[in-house]
Amino acid sequence: MDQLFEFIGNHPYLVGAFVVLLVLFIRNETQRGGSSVSAQQLVGLVNREGAVVLDLRDQKEYEAGHIVDSVNIPYASLESRLSELEKYKDKPIVLACKMGQHAGSAGTAMRKNGFANVSRLSGGIAEWRNQNLPVVKA
Repeated sequence: MDQLFEFIGNHPYLVGAFVVLLVLFIRNETQRGGSSVSAQQLVGLVNREGAVVLDLRDQKEYEAGHIVDSVNIPYASLESRLSELEKYKDKPIVLACKMGQHAGSAGTAMRKNGFANVSRLSGGIAEWRNQNLPVVKA
């Protein structure tokens, strides 16, 4: 531990550059797929603004339980099926996947294709279920 403080003292510019790059990296990663919304915020968005929930999980996982009125387009086929979402361009879209791992990159792809109001569900469907919010089984 003493060596760490000695290194920081001997190389302040190097450590400073590392900290700046780390902060910029974290900021970039959190903003690339849209803002993050909690499960409670999602309920409010759907009720107040008519937000559309886009479920990015596979069909089998979707049928096992999904958010009411969500649209299912698996992450693997999102690029080829973006035309199906054209009718929702004027509404807020919230991306939901299993645990939040695909929502960021899906949000980036959607922004590149003209969808401006894209958010991602923090924690994904796993967090939705952890909060005991309702799911529909197909």
